[in-house]
Amino acid sequence: MNALTLNDARTLIAAAEKRAQEIGQPMNIAVVDAGGNLIAHVRMDGAWIGSVDISISKAWTARAFDISTRDLAENSQPGQQFFGISASNAGKVMIFAGGIPITRDGTVVGGLGVSGGSGEQDQTVAEAGVAAL
Repeated sequence: MNALTLNDARTLIAAAEKRAQEIGQPMNIAVVDAGGNLIAHVRMDGAWIGSVDISISKAWTARAFDISTRDLAENSQPGQQFFGISASNAGKVMIFAGGIPITRDGTVVGGLGVSGGSGEQDQTVAEAGVAAL
């Protein structure tokens, strides 16, 4: 079965939390399913409340477009092919690093979104989460 379960989400979040602790940056970590629906979210102690929505939107964006938000950001700058995409979907599209599609057997089955630090910090925490699955 390819669908993400709550246990899968917990595994992703635990690995991401561990990496966030290692780098000393509290994070918001969100996991969505193949339909972009939230499975689980954690706001680590001290993580910005403003990043709750951003982490969820990063997870959704990674799944909605099956691309990391870091790569989408690079392609959405002025003159690039996806310029203006962040205004679509009622502004839900996030073009900051930290959102990664989750794949199983070559199929995208969800997304992981991390927010609370710099783009580089968000990305490394997200990568650690996805690597755990």
